[in-house]
Amino acid sequence: MLPPFFYKKKRTSVCKYKYIWYNVVRHYTRRSAHRSPTANAMDVCVYGIMSSDIIRAEVRIGRPRRMPCAVMGIEHAENVQDGRWEIFWRVRKEVMKMRKKDELELKEYDIEPLYGQVSKIVDNARFNAFKQVNFLQILTNLLIGRQIVEDEQQGNVRAKYGKSILKKLSVRLTERYGRGFSVDNLENMRKFYLKFGDRISESVLRKLEKLKSESMLRILGQEEIPYKLTWTHYLILMRIENIAERDFYEVEAYNEGWDYRTLQRQYNSSLYERLALSRNKDSVLQLSCQGNVIKRPEDLLKQPTVLEFLGLEEKSEYVESDLEAAIIDKLQAFLMEMGKGFLFEKRQKRFTFDEDNYYVDLVLYNRLLRCYVLIDLKVDTLTHQDLGQMQMYVNYYDREVRTEFENPTIGILLCKENKEAMVKLTLPPDANIYASEYKLYLPDKKLLQDKLKEWLEEADCM
Repeated sequence: MLPPFFYKKKRTSVCKYKYIWYNVVRHYTRRSAHRSPTANAMDVCVYGIMSSDIIRAEVRIGRPRRMPCAVMGIEHAENVQDGRWEIFWRVRKEVMKMRKKDELELKEYDIEPLYGQVSKIVDNARFNAFKQVNFLQILTNLLIGRQIVEDEQQGNVRAKYGKSILKKLSVRLTERYGRGFSVDNLENMRKFYLKFGDRISESVLRKLEKLKSESMLRILGQEEIPYKLTWTHYLILMRIENIAERDFYEVEAYNEGWDYRTLQRQYNSSLYERLALSRNKDSVLQLSCQGNVIKRPEDLLKQPTVLEFLGLEEKSEYVESDLEAAIIDKLQAFLMEMGKGFLFEKRQKRFTFDEDNYYVDLVLYNRLLRCYVLIDLKVDTLTHQDLGQMQMYVNYYDREVRTEFENPTIGILLCKENKEAMVKLTLPPDANIYASEYKLYLPDKKLLQDKLKEWLEEADCM
C-alpha cells in the first residue's frame, strides 16, 4: 500500500506534482519483484527524470513546501527497498546538476555577434527593398511626366488646354488606382521630367515604358542609379531654379542622410549661399559637384551662422549664458548647423594658470580635421579684446592639451556683429581664429543670392 495522499482525487498544483511522482513509483514497484535495485532505480530515472516529467513539474508549479510523496512517504510504501531510492536520488541530483550547467552555459553564451550579423542581414534586405521600391516610384513618375510633356508638345491646342487635360486625366486615374494622381501631383511629375529627365537617355526611357519592374531594375542595375533620394526630397529640389544650388542640396542630402525636413530647413537657411560666401570662386564651383568637403579650417565657416532653432527672439534682451543654455538644449541641431564631423566635449571648460581661471564657452572636436574647435559666444559687436582672448585659448590648447597626432586648434567667435577689417588687422595671417555672425532668424534668401551673384561677378572681373 502506498500512503493515502497518493490517491487524492482533487488535483491542486501540489497534488498534480504528487501524481507525477506516483506514476514513477508505480512503474517502479510493478517491476521491482524481478529486477535488481540498480536496474529498478535506472527505470525510475528513465521514466521519470529523462522524460523530464518531474523537472517540468518543478519548473511549472514550483517546489512545494512539503516534499512530495516520493520523499515523505517512501519509508511507508511496501515493496520498495531503501537502497534503490538512494540510487534514484543520486542520479536525479546529477541530472539536475547537468540541467543547471546547461542553463548557465546558455546564459553565458554571447548572443551579440549572431544578433549583430542577423540584424545586419535584415537591415540590408529592408534597405535594398526600400531603395528598389523608391526608385520604381520615381521612375514611374518620370515616365508619367514624360508622357504628359510629349502630349503637350503635339500641338498648340493641347498646350493651351493642358490644365483641363490634367484634370480629366486625374479623375480617370483616381477612379482606377486611387490616391496619388491629383492635378498637383501630375504637374509635379511633369516638372520632374523637365528638370531631371536628362539623366536617362530617351532610348532607355522608351524601353522602360514597355517593361515590367524587375526588367527595369535589371536594365538600370548595371549602372549607378541616377535618383538616390525619395520622391519627397525631389519635390523640394524641383523648386530650386539654380542648377548648381539644386545639385549641391541633392549631393549633401544623399551624403549626409538628410530626411526631407532637414533638407527643407537647410534650404530655408540658405546653406548654399552661406557656404559660398565664405569661400573662393573655385570652391564655390566644387560645392555643386562634391558638396561641402571639409579639408581646411575655412571649410567649417558659414556667413552667417543661423540659430533660428534656438527659439530666441531677436528683439528680446539676453546674455551670453542664455545663448549658451539654448544651444545646449538644442545641441544636435547646433552641431548640424556647425557642419560635418563635429563632436561635443564640454561647456564652460576651465583652465588655470597664474592662479587665474578662464572658461571656454563650448569645446567641440572635429573628427574630419582631427582638431579641437573652441567656440566663444558674444552677444555684442566683436572687439579686439575678444580676439586676443580667443588667441590665448587657442595657444593654451595647442601647448597643453592637443597631442602630436592632432592638428592645430581652431577658434571660432560667434558674434552678433562681425568686423572683418578688424579681424584681419588684429590677428596674424596664419592664426586659426575666425569670426562668424549668428542670426536668430532665417536670412533673406533673395538678399544672399544677390550678394553671391555680385561677389561672383567681381571675381570674374579680377
